[in-house]
Formats: sequence, C-alpha cells, structure tokens
Amino acid sequence: MSKAVQETLSGSPLTVYSEDEDMFRASVREFAEGEIRPRVEEMDEHAKMAPEIIKHLFELGLMGVETPEEYGGAGASFFTAIIGVEELSRVDPSVGVLMDVQNTLVNNAFIRWGNTEQKKKYLPRLSSDTIGAYALSEAGSGSDAFAMQTRAVDRGDHFELTGQKLWITNGNEAGIFVVFANAKPEDGYKGITAFIVEKNFEGFAVGKKENKLGIRASSTTEIILDGCRVPKENVLGEFGKGYKISIETLNEGRIGIGAQMIGLARGAFEAALRYTGERAQFGKPINQFQGVQFQLAEMAIDIEAARLLVYNAARLKDAGLPFVKEAAMAKLTSSRVAERVASVAIELYGGYGFVKDYPVEKYWRDSKIGAIYEGTSNMQLQTIAKLLIDNRQPKAQ
Repeated sequence: MSKAVQETLSGSPLTVYSEDEDMFRASVREFAEGEIRPRVEEMDEHAKMAPEIIKHLFELGLMGVETPEEYGGAGASFFTAIIGVEELSRVDPSVGVLMDVQNTLVNNAFIRWGNTEQKKKYLPRLSSDTIGAYALSEAGSGSDAFAMQTRAVDRGDHFELTGQKLWITNGNEAGIFVVFANAKPEDGYKGITAFIVEKNFEGFAVGKKENKLGIRASSTTEIILDGCRVPKENVLGEFGKGYKISIETLNEGRIGIGAQMIGLARGAFEAALRYTGERAQFGKPINQFQGVQFQLAEMAIDIEAARLLVYNAARLKDAGLPFVKEAAMAKLTSSRVAERVASVAIELYGGYGFVKDYPVEKYWRDSKIGAIYEGTSNMQLQTIAKLLIDNRQPKAQ
C-alpha cells in the first residue's frame, strides 16, 4: 500500500475523478479503515493520538504531500492533500486535522515564505518524522488575530519572544512551531513577524492540554514563551510581514477544514445509511419508510453540494486563481453540513445514537469545531460579504 500511495502522489496534479485520484483515494481509505478505525474509540476515550498512526502517516507520505521531492515530499498538488484529509476524516476527523495542519498551514508556510536554508533545514524533517504546529491565537486574540500581545524583542544575534498562545493544534506532538509575535508594537499589525521555533529552544514550553468536546485525539494546547531565544535566521519571510503570512496561509487552511468537515459528514451519513438498512421496525427496515428516505436524500444532497464547494476552492488554488471567497464559502457550508448531517444521523439511530457504543455521537461532537477554528462562521460570512460588495463597486472616475 505504501508504494501505491507514493507512486500516486509523485505524479502530475490530479484531475477530479481521474484514475490517479481514485487510486490515491482508495489507498488512503484502505489505510484509514485498516489502521485508524480499530483505534478510533480508544484514542477518543483517552484523548491521545496513537503513535503508530503518526508513524504510518509519515511512512505513507501524507505529511508532505505538496512538499517538493527535493525536500523529501511527494511534490503533488494541493487538491491531492485535500483528498487525503477528506478520507482520513471520514474515519476519524482527529487524524484528518493532524494531516491538514501539517500540510495546509505549516508546510505551506515554509514552501511559500521560507528561504532556501530554512527549506533545506526544516522541510525534510516535516516530511519524514517531525510534526509541525501553527501558533497564532491568544486569549484576547482570536478573530481579531492582530490584537496579539506576544512580543519579540531584538537582542542582537537573536529575538526574545514572550507571551502565551492558546488552542494550538498538534501542540503536544509538534517539534516545530510557526509562531507569530509583534516585534514592533508601535507599528501595529505591521510589526507582526513569523518565527520558526523548535520545541527544545530555551524559554519554550508546552502548557495545558485542553479537555475538549470533540476531535479529542488531536491535542490542543497552550504554549508558553518565557524569553524564548529564537535565532535571527529563524525569521520566516520578511520582518513585519507576519500578518500577510497568517492571512494567506489561513485562506488555504480553510479549504483543508472544509475537507475535514465533508469527510466527517460522509462518515456519519454512511453509518446512518448502513444502520437504517439493518434496523427493523413495524416488520421492515426503517429505510423503507418514506420519511427516513427523505432524510437520507437531504443528507446526501447537502454533502455533495459542500463537497463541490471544497473541490472548487482547491482547484482554484492549484490553478493560481483567486479563491478566498470560495474558500470561505466552502468552510462555512461544510461545517454547517457536517453538524446537520451528524445530528440527523444520531436521530436515525434513535436511542443507540446517543450512546458511545455507536459511532455517530462522536461525529456530532467532532463537527462542532468546524464552525470555530481557522476562522469562525461569522468571520467567513464577513469575508464573503466584503468580497461580494468590493467586486461590485463602480470604478472611480
């Protein structure tokens, strides 16, 4: 299986419904069904990702999908990564977001803004054995990301970072962090700079791990920067351009969250479809009743519509075309669909849907985060509206 995945990934950018795409999707699904599904319940219960799952993700090339081959990656398309996130999330969205953050946020930041030396130093590690994390949010800096209080002080040969970051996905497992801090507060958001921070840097510590409603196997932690020493050469991109890096990276990351949500919705729907064919009431399977059939049909329609939005946004990104509005639409819609489909799945299971012995309650718990991280639903609506309005403004005379 590993060889099949690697061979598929190393090809040219895939087209929707191509033979290569089908092969890659089937390979990832085989891995998800064979290796992840047997561990889902235990990982959720103990709120911990199984180390062997992480090992397999690296071995299969899923942690460096877009990373150029010269740095140990697969050199494939963004759309390929989206397929992988979707298929993993169909079985466990916690694993899906691990792959998503690695590819669409961390690797993407290095590929787009890293200099040659940074790429040579960090991308091979991120492709082979080291998890990355993206540290932007703070207690008072969520949707208003540029209100951050973390500071970076120039100490000559290094920067000294001080502050606290919250809700950092992969915080427990990560060895490399992209951290945002304001190095020139008097310039407002134009002082924000991105830094490459390693877990063993002096003054760096991983703090509290959150006890979450959903995606429990995915670690979400605080990180503490107490005079953290960061070498000057670890500034990612230009000094003072961290705001640009964060905005543009998150625009792409939202498509990845869209993929996570449609994968989740598919998992919940498939479980409901299977169960309604097995559960009998009044002498026949409940999927023979028109009311249940209509619910299943509505779920399938919603999933397909959200899926096309996600795929379209990913294709636009790969083609180098504007995609910000489409990414916001994809994330907003897919998160709504995931929550709605998972909720209906619970109802179709009846009393069984409300207990942990059956899979659908977990899908519902996992779905809620889709409306929150990498830009809340309200922020997506604001982005969509602003771009619609700006595009309709008459040109100045």
